[in-house]
Amino acid sequence: MSTSTAPRTASGDVAIRDRADVLRQVKTVVVLAIAALLVLLFALSVDDPKIYWTLEERARLDTRRTLNAHVVAWSAFGYLVVALVLAALNRIRRGWVAGLVFFGAGLAFYAGFLMWFFADQRELAGIGAISIVNPLPQTVLYATPLVLGALAGTLCERAGVVNIAIEGQFLMGAFFASVASSLAYSAEAGLLGGALAGVAVASLLACFAIKFHINQIVLGVVLIALCLGLTNFLLGQIPTARENPVLASYLNQPVTLDPIRIPVLADIPVLGPALFNQSLLAYLMYASVALVTWLLFQTRWGLRVRAVGEHPKAVDTVGINVARRRWSAVLLGGVFAGLGGAFFTVGSTGAFDQNPSNGQGFIALAAVIMGRWHPIGATAAATFFGFMLATRDQLSVLTKIDSELLSAAPYLATVIAVAGFVGRVRPPAASGEPYLKS
Repeated sequence: MSTSTAPRTASGDVAIRDRADVLRQVKTVVVLAIAALLVLLFALSVDDPKIYWTLEERARLDTRRTLNAHVVAWSAFGYLVVALVLAALNRIRRGWVAGLVFFGAGLAFYAGFLMWFFADQRELAGIGAISIVNPLPQTVLYATPLVLGALAGTLCERAGVVNIAIEGQFLMGAFFASVASSLAYSAEAGLLGGALAGVAVASLLACFAIKFHINQIVLGVVLIALCLGLTNFLLGQIPTARENPVLASYLNQPVTLDPIRIPVLADIPVLGPALFNQSLLAYLMYASVALVTWLLFQTRWGLRVRAVGEHPKAVDTVGINVARRRWSAVLLGGVFAGLGGAFFTVGSTGAFDQNPSNGQGFIALAAVIMGRWHPIGATAAATFFGFMLATRDQLSVLTKIDSELLSAAPYLATVIAVAGFVGRVRPPAASGEPYLKS
């Protein structure tokens, strides 16, 4: 008598797996095998296992603790081996359990890498070795503009308009936030100026894409070039502090946002200081995620916007104005993208400099795709990219990896995440397609 190990359905029939499911399993096995092999190499490369760490954002001698790098690295390797075996046996299926397994695998690889990177340091006189610090506060800081830009892209694409111009909205939002804050001596006025600048760029996008049916990909690239050139030109018209200190202070010396500590919540270990000791812009980001999710999935407006992005002709036949719905979504997205741009001046560095966003609008666009055009998914993807940026800063204190490669790591992670882990995703059916009313 022969026995079959093929998976079966609840009725006892042999389950037939499609090609996509098999490829997904193979990809999972390969990725976990590579991660396990790398963590094994990390563990074997550690000579002195003593590592300093702290839950604080900055290391202090009185708060740091020690751990054994060998224990952590070999534990991470063991977890990855177990996950690899489960994947090879096809025991990791879709769902929240699989999500937890993959999240744990990511943490295991990250822990193993940190053990190798921070181990075997030379003790510095007076301060000892460099410590691992809590990356979450910096993660929230870096994720703030990315989340706001991703929300803008999600709103636009759900309505059927591809917004490549998030980078341009960031630039305009950053410049006019700086100018508005400088003129009004108010960081909050800077946020308003940034939001209005984002809406202005969004109106150009909507006008040419919705009214004149210009190719939206080309239009987005042109708008980015326009915003980059325009902000550089306007910056050149502002005298420096050496040339005219009075005029320079009126136009490009903005008031920046101070952290606002929320009592009780900020005292929660680890997460409290990261989430509840941030600037007003970060709290607006939290509220924006909830607002966009509610608008898209709990309101009549959101239902119609999503319908316009999927089947505009069917929407038009029941008397709903397609162009008006698309305009409203694109302009609302402009508010969030402009606020995201304001981060680069009033939310962080202060004065506007050339190209302060440095391509982060494209990372926000990648977060939209990685998040499958859902506000929560896009937020999670943007937070991941923010975490990579924070990790880059933390690792820059040591020289085990070339600094140029380290600077490129967040963008490399973006490419790998979108190309390798998103899988087959379907954007809104009418995304990027102009609607020609018959």
